[in-house]
Amino acid sequence: MTEPVTQRRVETNGISLNIAEQGQGPLVILCHGFPESWYSWRHQLKALAQAGFHAVAPDMRGYGKSDKPHAVEAYNQMEVAADIIGLISALGHKTAAVIGHDWGAPTAWLCAQMYPQLITAVGALSNPFSARSPSPPMAIMEKVFEGQFFYQLYYQTQGVAEAEWEADIKGNLRKFYHLGSGAFEAGEFLKPTAPAPDFFSSVAEPAPDALADWMSEADLNFLAQEFRASGFRGPLNYYRNMDLSWELTVGVPDKVTQPALFVAGDREAVLHLMKASYERMPNYVPDLRVNQLLPNVGHWTPEEAPEQVNKLIIGFLNDVL
Repeated sequence: MTEPVTQRRVETNGISLNIAEQGQGPLVILCHGFPESWYSWRHQLKALAQAGFHAVAPDMRGYGKSDKPHAVEAYNQMEVAADIIGLISALGHKTAAVIGHDWGAPTAWLCAQMYPQLITAVGALSNPFSARSPSPPMAIMEKVFEGQFFYQLYYQTQGVAEAEWEADIKGNLRKFYHLGSGAFEAGEFLKPTAPAPDFFSSVAEPAPDALADWMSEADLNFLAQEFRASGFRGPLNYYRNMDLSWELTVGVPDKVTQPALFVAGDREAVLHLMKASYERMPNYVPDLRVNQLLPNVGHWTPEEAPEQVNKLIIGFLNDVL
């Protein structure tokens, strides 16, 4: 019988992260994205544990019960990746597989690029590998979305998006999760819109049972309570470090050499935005063992399609570890 999920705080990279863990065996670290939690991997923790792995899902820095450095620059990807790498020895392992979703995906890719002696396999959900751009990402984004409202640009001003998110946390989470889900065609989330003063005013309130197929009311209540306690400054700071992360990754190897997995929904908005990166990914990830799009699934892959995701991840890990 598999032991239940337990939580504890672990020191790594000069901060303390709350982790949820289950099972024994080779270490598999699961990195969540925005606006999520270790809880976003609840379906994978149990499945991985039953398959013979030590599954660990941290609250990433700034989230949940983990430390929340105040400085914006503390959330650049080099620091976030160092948090994950530090967990390996802190948990008594010599190596690990790392799998990330959303913002956790670039963290997983960077861990593999920078620490090939420690990362034996890498996986990403939703966000494909993206080669370092020739110019700062914010300049590119500002040009692409000139004259339009784009949420990532809106997130850049400290305090503004925090206030909007925190004014109605549960309601805004429900809207955001629904808007990114398979209920919408790929790209609907990123449709050009006129300049707007905020994000959520123009987003329709979903039906009460809109998330029922993959997120219960109890799930939503749990996540809302986590953000009531932690706030949104840390999570939003990930978006405010795109240029700094770009600057700090000069000279990082441009290829991922480990066995790799990529899984996304065929209604994934990120693939609409990163179409070129997705198409070029095999050039930079030569040992891409799994490259799978799941039908009628949106952005929240681990929760919208847990059985399919679990089967793909476990099959991949059994083949490479």
